[in-house]
Amino acid sequence: MLSEVVITGLGVVSPLGAGVDDTWSALLAGRSGVGALDEEWAQALPARLGARMAVNPASRLDRVEARRMDRCTQAAVVAAREAWQHAGLHTGGIDPERVAVSMGTGIGGVTTLLDNFETFSAAGYRRVSPRMIQMNMPNGPAAAISIDLGARGVAATAASACASGADSLARARDAIRLGRADVVIAGGTEACIHPLTMAGFAQARAMSTRNETPALASRPFDKARDGFVLGEGAAVLILERATTAAARGARPLAVLAGSHSTADAYDMVAPEPSGIGQRRAMLGALAEADLTGRDIAHVNAHATSTPGGDLVEAEAIHTVVGETAIVSATKSMTGHLLGASGALEALITVLSVQHDIAPPTPTLEDPDSALQLQVTRREPQSLRIEAALSNSFGFGGHNTALVFTKP
Repeated sequence: MLSEVVITGLGVVSPLGAGVDDTWSALLAGRSGVGALDEEWAQALPARLGARMAVNPASRLDRVEARRMDRCTQAAVVAAREAWQHAGLHTGGIDPERVAVSMGTGIGGVTTLLDNFETFSAAGYRRVSPRMIQMNMPNGPAAAISIDLGARGVAATAASACASGADSLARARDAIRLGRADVVIAGGTEACIHPLTMAGFAQARAMSTRNETPALASRPFDKARDGFVLGEGAAVLILERATTAAARGARPLAVLAGSHSTADAYDMVAPEPSGIGQRRAMLGALAEADLTGRDIAHVNAHATSTPGGDLVEAEAIHTVVGETAIVSATKSMTGHLLGASGALEALITVLSVQHDIAPPTPTLEDPDSALQLQVTRREPQSLRIEAALSNSFGFGGHNTALVFTKP
């Protein structure tokens, strides 16, 4: 029989707060982490908005170790330390060879790469950092966490665009169920608010240009939505074999009961219009959890606030789950953390299951007329959540769905 996988620890550095408690409180209050970018380079762009981390992760690290990490790795290590402590694993008692790491990132240490290219162009190769390669590597966050926490199982990286964080959790669940690990430190991280990445997304016309009202710019499912807001941060969850957690007296927060991934095989950017790949991911995750759509009380939607993408997902959710589930679109407050978004929203979904609360979607003022879902508005909604679904979809046609249940 395959092992049950439980969540025993959470850690996060987000646009809403420096840890889990701050982030959760801000979400329930409907506060936005989106602000105007006041750097000179941003003023020439059509989209001058971003959701930066509420605290600089370097301030939570030793000065020397911070200098050896890209900003995305700094955030990952800070979040992993909080999750490790929260799970009670800092007290020891777990074989480090049975502890693995599974992290996701869409881009990795791209700001390190781009900053060093500018240095190279201006001053030559001798001024390039000798640590540039290790700081730029997409596997850098997973490796840094492995080194920092002494995890000697596999340290792997998922890179599937905006589904990366969710994919890392799905792979972590598989590793435990297949007997390859007892504990997995899993999540996602991203920090790529930079002139070039912002320019690229702007040229793709993917970002909101509602520069005068930053807090209202990310508007999932709203008639006035005009694109996403780029965010940054990291979220880490401790996944553990249920019997291992019980043996050390750890209290599970939730069960990762199902996970499933599919590919659209359609387009590098646009979702397949019928939503078949998204539906297959949700149905597969439900099947693994031995549930049906009727069992889902809450959905944390991917809902990036793009004109086309939101409605494809809304129709897919409606087909699989129906109209009774309460849906939240938390990118309305956090912005879009790309490769970290799936992990952050999974963490939020665990808290929703734990506390029986669906977070608000405070920027939803005028729902799209085609919307057939019960989406939260300005206030969080209390309801009994025995099972919840978290969706993540990425450029390239990557679809991953996760099902969380109460322990």
